[in-house]
Amino acid sequence: MQNRASWFLTKAILINGKTLNIPSYQVKEGDVVSIREKAKAQLRIQNSMGIAAQRSDVEWVDVNTDKKEGVFKRVPDRADLPADINENLIVELYSK
Repeated sequence: MQNRASWFLTKAILINGKTLNIPSYQVKEGDVVSIREKAKAQLRIQNSMGIAAQRSDVEWVDVNTDKKEGVFKRVPDRADLPADINENLIVELYSK
C-alpha cells in the first residue's frame, strides 16, 4: 500500500506546479497542491474531489474542486479538528 501511495504522489501530485519526488514531503503554509493534468481523469481523483465538494470548508485549506487544487494556509489547531479524534490511537499506531 505504501508503494502505491508513493507512486501516486510522484505521478499525480504537484506542489507549487512542480513534480513531487519526496513521498514524505510536508506541505508548508502557502503551498499549492494540485493534480497533474493527466491524472485528473482518474476515477480515484474524481471520487476524491466529489467527496471534497460535499465536506464543509475548513479554515486551514482553500480547496478549488473545479481546478482540482488547494492552498495550504496554516497548520490546524486542535480546536479546528473534529472532537471525535482519539490522539492516543494515533500515537499507538505510529509507535509500532
